[in-house]
Amino acid sequence: MIRQKISLLVAGLLLLSLPACAGGPQGSKTSSSQTQRRPKDKKVLTIGAIPDQNPEKLQRLYSKLADYLSKELDLKVVYQPVTDYTAAVTAFKVGDLDLVWFGGLTGVQARLQVPGSQAIVQRAVDEKFRSVFIANESSGISRFRDFYGLDRLKGKSFTFGSETSTSGRLMPQYYLNKAGVKLKDFKGEQPGFSKNHDATIELVKAGTYEVGALNSKVWDQQIQNGSINTDDVYIIYVTPTYYDYHWVLSPSVKERFGDDTAKKVKKAFLKLNPKDKDQAEILKLFSAKKFISTKNDNYADIEKIGREIGKIK
Repeated sequence: MIRQKISLLVAGLLLLSLPACAGGPQGSKTSSSQTQRRPKDKKVLTIGAIPDQNPEKLQRLYSKLADYLSKELDLKVVYQPVTDYTAAVTAFKVGDLDLVWFGGLTGVQARLQVPGSQAIVQRAVDEKFRSVFIANESSGISRFRDFYGLDRLKGKSFTFGSETSTSGRLMPQYYLNKAGVKLKDFKGEQPGFSKNHDATIELVKAGTYEVGALNSKVWDQQIQNGSINTDDVYIIYVTPTYYDYHWVLSPSVKERFGDDTAKKVKKAFLKLNPKDKDQAEILKLFSAKKFISTKNDNYADIEKIGREIGKIK
């Protein structure tokens, strides 16, 4: 009983902290419901990203990247944070963001709304990405290798990450469906949505949810940081690989900065050098050894699955 009360208290504090983080120290984030747009400086290349991790880490990462791109492109480049995944897609659609780090699903959603936009680069790991299902030890679920084992999640409390996350929702739900598990089969007849991968880990650690699904790289980072006791929370299933995160460039940059802008942006990412101290930090913050070229066609399967589960109309 004491443990249950502690878990509920931790979960409550965590959930209360999420909106606070979203409005955090940056204080100028674009929200999905924002109706008043600031005039855009057309001489500035504005980058953004889906807020899939701790906001402070994202601010540090993308500010360093903006500085690097400014030097490489000889342009003023600024990072504009957003409050949620939907806001990132909307900001790209209306032209507030020129270059965005999307997940597989949000990248497809954005490109479908902005004809001519291009998936240009991704990390090497993103062409063979995976999701992991994790469980609190109180669930009593052991690790399994075949997706049919997901049938054991029926009757358990379960959380996804963001509603439009590829690794935290789309692909986990795809494999749950293949195993015959419907969303109404979870305890309470519905899943939770933690908003991001770090929050999913915290909620499963706290016991608020018995099982959760998230980005395998975020899990690996926290294991390396020593912030997870795998006696309490551990992986029960790893999905097959799929294409995930990638940078998407708006076609408007061609008119504003020149016909070769896409080529220059791609070159800047491909030349990130792990032997350079500052560039090595950017790669580390991305959990990347290097970036590679990608293209829109690589995400055909993600679009197909997105339509199957109703995330793309």
